Amino acid sequence: MGKNTLMRWCIKVHAEKSGNQAYLSCLPLLMENVGLIFTKEDLNEVSEEVAKYKVGAPARVGLVAPIDVVVPQGNTSLDPSQTSFFQVLNIPTKINKGTIKIITPIELIKKGDKVGSSEAALLAKLRIRPFSYGLVVQYVYEDGSVFSPQVLDFIEDDLIEKFLVGLSMAEKVKEYLKDRNKFVVFVASATPATSAAPAATVEEQKKEPAEESDEDMGFSLFD
Repeated sequence: MGKNTLMRWCIKVHAEKSGNQAYLSCLPLLMENVGLIFTKEDLNEVSEEVAKYKVGAPARVGLVAPIDVVVPQGNTSLDPSQTSFFQVLNIPTKINKGTIKIITPIELIKKGDKVGSSEAALLAKLRIRPFSYGLVVQYVYEDGSVFSPQVLDFIEDDLIEKFLVGLSMAEKVKEYLKDRNKFVVFVASATPATSAAPAATVEEQKKEPAEESDEDMGFSLFD
């Protein structure tokens, strides 16, 4: 982790000294709050380990809630003079042994809503830090290529399935290449569905000599 300009400089220096230009593909990715993790271990295990490290964060005013925030039922340890905070948010309470007790769990903030000043103040008083921050894998780099982290979600069965689908499509392409008539029929059958030529235009084309028609086109579909 470090300043992006410093990380870019390190990669460029390494490329110049070692002659290894592969890491230069990482330069466009070094934007905003990012870091680099170098590993020889299994990438899935590394991704899972990174996801474990999160820290709690308070609900600040104006922040868009990434999750639903629920205030739990139970004693708050707040004295009765602070009942107004709960009344503003329509949270049912009662006084129990000199402290405020929340009667039922309340969904205070819904995912996607902005945190208001009253919600933020109440959560701060209850010492509830509903949100969390941590590292998220954004890209996967290997041998000069950059991939989406979604590649880590693929299991062996998924790869085999996609490979078999590719093979089935390749066989169809081979059939068209072996028999050009199949390919011509395919194109001709698709043309009327997309647009129909006016009858007058078709008649005019029939009147043209074959030599002029070939000269106008200048190419064949399979040349």
